Amino acid sequence: MTIKLYNTLTRRKEEFKPLKSNRVGFYSCGPTVYWYQHIGNMRTYIFSDMLKRVLLYSKYKVKHVMNYTDVGQLTSDADTGEDKMEKAVKREGKTAKEISEFYAKVFEEDCKKLNIIKPKIVCKATEHIKEQINMIKILQKKHYTYKTSDGIYFDTSKLDDYGKLARLNIEELQEGKRVDIKEKRNKTDFALWKFSEKPGERQQEWDFEGRKGYPGWHLECSAMSSKYLGKQFDIHTGGKEHIPVHHTNEIAQSETAFRKKPWVRYWLHAEWLMHKGEKISKSTGGLYTISELEKQGFDPLDFRYLCLGTSYNKRLNFDLDSLKSARNSFERLKNIVTDLKNKKDSNGDMKGYKRKFIEAVNDDLNMPKALAVLWDLLKDDNLGSKEKYALSLNFDKVFGLSLKHIKKDAIPNEIKLLAEKRENYRQLKDFRNSDEIREEIKKRGYQIEDTGEGYKIKKSL
Repeated sequence: MTIKLYNTLTRRKEEFKPLKSNRVGFYSCGPTVYWYQHIGNMRTYIFSDMLKRVLLYSKYKVKHVMNYTDVGQLTSDADTGEDKMEKAVKREGKTAKEISEFYAKVFEEDCKKLNIIKPKIVCKATEHIKEQINMIKILQKKHYTYKTSDGIYFDTSKLDDYGKLARLNIEELQEGKRVDIKEKRNKTDFALWKFSEKPGERQQEWDFEGRKGYPGWHLECSAMSSKYLGKQFDIHTGGKEHIPVHHTNEIAQSETAFRKKPWVRYWLHAEWLMHKGEKISKSTGGLYTISELEKQGFDPLDFRYLCLGTSYNKRLNFDLDSLKSARNSFERLKNIVTDLKNKKDSNGDMKGYKRKFIEAVNDDLNMPKALAVLWDLLKDDNLGSKEKYALSLNFDKVFGLSLKHIKKDAIPNEIKLLAEKRENYRQLKDFRNSDEIREEIKKRGYQIEDTGEGYKIKKSL
C-alpha cells in the first residue's frame, strides 16, 4: 500500500516516492552532546524510529544517517553566545572529547532502553571538518558568502526563496534591523564559519584561511548528510524547533552548493512534548530524563507506549499521571500477549486486521489508530489465540514494544512494591488506603488474593 507523509516543505500530505526504487536516504538531526537528553528530545527520536520502522515494514531498504553535534552550536540562534560544548568544558572541567563521548554514550543507552533502532551511520561534526570547509569553498566560488571580523557568512539576500520551509516573511524580518546585527548584511544571514575570539583558548578549533575557528551548526548537517546520502536525498527529520532557523539554513546553503531543488524531498518534524500547556522546560517542569523516570518506577517502554497514543505531529501533554495511565495499558497489553503465547487454539482470518493496520501506519504514521486496531484484534472472540499472537508480534515490528521478549509470568517490581505497601496498610487496619492500592494494582492488570499464608499476586485475565 502507498505510504503518505505530511511534508513540512509543501504543507500537505503526499505519497512517498523515493528517488531510487525500494531505497530510502534518511537523515535525522541528532543531539548536541554537551548534556543529557530529556524526554522531549527523546520523543523526536522515537518518532524518527517509528518512521524508519514503517519504511522497513513496507520492505524499503533504509540508509539512516544521524549526527552528533560536538562543536559549533551556540547558545543563540543568531550566531552569538557561547559554544555549548566549550561552555560544558568550563562547567565540568573535562576535555570536550570526554564530555561529548560521555553524553553520547548516555544517549545511546537511552535509545537502547526505548528500543530505538540504531542508525546505519552516526557521524560527528568534529570528524568532518574537511567536508565542511570544502562546502564553504564551493559557496565562496559561487559568490554567496562574505567575511566579517568574526566569521564567514551566507548572504541570504541572494536567494529568492530563502525561508520557504518555514514560510518566513523576509521583508517583515528585515524591518527588524533595529536589533543589533553587527557586521551582518541581513538579519537572516548565518555563519558558515566562526573565527575564534582568542585563538588558542578554545579546545576545539581548526585552521581556515589563515585563522583559527570552528564550523557553523547548520553547515555540519549539510556537509555530513551529503557525504553519506548524496547531493539529494529522500527524508530529513527533526523537531519542530528546527524549522525556522536550522533546517531553513540547511536548505539555503545545500541547494546553493549542489544546485538540487528540492535538496530534500520530504521534511518531517515532531511536535513538542508539553507540560501544563507549555513546552517542557526547567521553568514549566516535566523535564525528566529516561533514567529519572526509571527511578520513579517506570519502564522506558512505558514512555514509548505513551508516545504511540498521539500522532507525532500533534502536541503531547505529559505528566506523571498520563504516564501512569500509559503504563497500566501497556501492562494489560503485555499480560494478554503473554497469555496468548501459551495457548494453541487457532481460528479466523487475520487479513482484515492487517489491512487496517497497514492503512493506519501508512497514513502519515497514524499510531493511535494502529494501536486501536491492535486492541480490537485482541478483543475479537472470533479470532484464535495463535492468530492474535502472531499478528501482535507482526504489528510490533512497527510499535517497537518488544512484545516478543516479555518475560513469562514476571511480576513487575512496581507491582510488588504496591502489594507490600497495601499489606502494610492492612496490618494497620487502614482498609481505605488498602482498597485504593488494590484498585490501582487492578488497573495495571494484576490481582491480589489474600490467603491464610499471605497474599498472592497474579495477572488479570
